[in-house]
Amino acid sequence: MRTVLALLLVAATAHAADPKAYRDLAYAEPKSERQSLDVYAPTEGKNLPVVVWIHGGGWQRGDKSEVQKKPQAFVDKGFVFISVNYRLLPDATIKQMAGDVAKAIRWTHDHARDYGGDPNTIFVMGHSAGAQLAALVCTDDSYLTAEGLSLSTINGCVPVDGDTYDVPMQIAAVEERRAGIYRQKFGDEKSQKDLSPVTHVAKGKNIPPFLILHVADHPETKAQSHRLAKALEEAGISAKAFPAEGKSHTTINADLGLPDDQPTEALFDFLDGVLKRRKKTTP
Repeated sequence: MRTVLALLLVAATAHAADPKAYRDLAYAEPKSERQSLDVYAPTEGKNLPVVVWIHGGGWQRGDKSEVQKKPQAFVDKGFVFISVNYRLLPDATIKQMAGDVAKAIRWTHDHARDYGGDPNTIFVMGHSAGAQLAALVCTDDSYLTAEGLSLSTINGCVPVDGDTYDVPMQIAAVEERRAGIYRQKFGDEKSQKDLSPVTHVAKGKNIPPFLILHVADHPETKAQSHRLAKALEEAGISAKAFPAEGKSHTTINADLGLPDDQPTEALFDFLDGVLKRRKKTTP
């Protein structure tokens, strides 16, 4: 009997710690599935830091439901976790996708308190195509400005294994078939440059600190991550490129949030450092 009671207690405790999920919330009008988000929140607490997560999928597929262990991991650490959908190719341009992300951040800023979050403590993250969109919105202030916000709204950015922080550099590095695909997605040279986060890095813009996670032995995402980190550092912005050993483009994302996962540990160390510095400087 004791064993049964113990198991029931463990099950109840685990269930009590599960995030409260609020799904398919519209962040734009008219309401659409591609401009909606899911919120995962702790069962109690207020003024909690908030993570906005942007899925990958080559700017033409993917869904906000593809979050693996992330919601539980972040909620366990006292975060509100928000996973965002955005319009996709061919129905929207990458510029419009970044605009969707900015609208989702605006929604997050306006509604964070409804879910126990702090509208003044927002982190933006994403994998693959979502990494490019996260980095772009956190460096090109035009997207947040269009929504009545500024880069100071964002406390930190974590792009995960992106290959297009410098689009012209990526196009020059790959074979012609793949270069043609990038040109089709990113447009002409002017558009490629405009959609490259490195283009917009500059001092005095309130660009937040960056942790750039990448697969250690992937030549393209490694080169792109170091390119972005160097640009940020040269502008006086805190940035680190973290090489994830033993990972692939898929597993660096799928394993994020698992115990003893090195990129996860680096991620939470980064967040902890930002929050501690913010606490020291906040009156």
